[in-house]
Amino acid sequence: MKPLVLCSNDDGIHSSLLNQLASALEPLAEVLVVAPERQRSAASHAITLHKPLRLVELAPGRFSLSGTPVDCVYVGLLRLASRAPALVISGINDGYNLGTDVFYSGTVAAAVEGALRGSVGVALSLAPHAPDPDSAIDVCRELVSRALAHRESGELADGCVLNVNLPGNGTRELRWTRLGRRRYEDDVKERSDPRGRPYYWIGGGPTGHDDIAGSDCVAVADGVTSVTPLHLDITDHGRLAKPLW
Repeated sequence: MKPLVLCSNDDGIHSSLLNQLASALEPLAEVLVVAPERQRSAASHAITLHKPLRLVELAPGRFSLSGTPVDCVYVGLLRLASRAPALVISGINDGYNLGTDVFYSGTVAAAVEGALRGSVGVALSLAPHAPDPDSAIDVCRELVSRALAHRESGELADGCVLNVNLPGNGTRELRWTRLGRRRYEDDVKERSDPRGRPYYWIGGGPTGHDDIAGSDCVAVADGVTSVTPLHLDITDHGRLAKPLW
C-alpha cells in the first residue's frame, strides 16, 4: 500500500503549484489535497473557532475549505484521511518563507499543524515568479521521495518539521541551514475610501537579509535549496538557565 500524503497550502486550492505538485506525487503516494478556497497568505497558525467551515469536494481526493491553512490540515487529518499520513506537505508556495517569515507564514503553519498532530510536516516554498516552475516540481518530488524513505526508516520521527526554500533555478544542490532574518520595509499606508473614511495597508516588500552564516537566507542567495529543520519547542533555554527574577 502506498503511504498517504496530505497536501495543503496558503495560496488556495486553485494554485497551479499545489495542483502540479499533487499530480507529481501520485506515483509515490496516495495524495489527499485540502486547501483554502481562496488566498490565505500570512494567516500564520490561525484556526477558525467561531463560524462554520464549508467543505467542497472538487474532484476525488481534492477538497476546498472556507478556512485557514491550519483549518485545512485539521479537517483533513480528523475528518477526511483514511489513515495517518506519512507526511503533511504544505506548498509549493509562490514566494519564499525564510527566516522570521516562519512566524507569519500560513504555508509553514500548515506543516507545523501536521507535526503537532503526530505526522511530519514539510513546507515547500519557491522564489517568487520563478521562470521554470517545472524544475521546482521535479526537485520537490525528489525531496518528498527522500522524506518518505526516511519516514519509513524512522529517521524522520513524529513531530519533525522541514522548511524548504527553492531558489527557482532548478538546482538539486541542497544545504541544511538555520533560520536567518529577512528585512522588510516597515510601512503603514493610509488611504481614503469614496466617503472619505481612512483605511490602511500594512507591510512593505523585502529589502534584504542579515548576513548570518549557515542561514536559509544566505543559502538561497547563493543559489542552492535551503532545508531548515524546525521543532515545536520555542522555549529560550539559554534564558531559562539564567532567569532574571
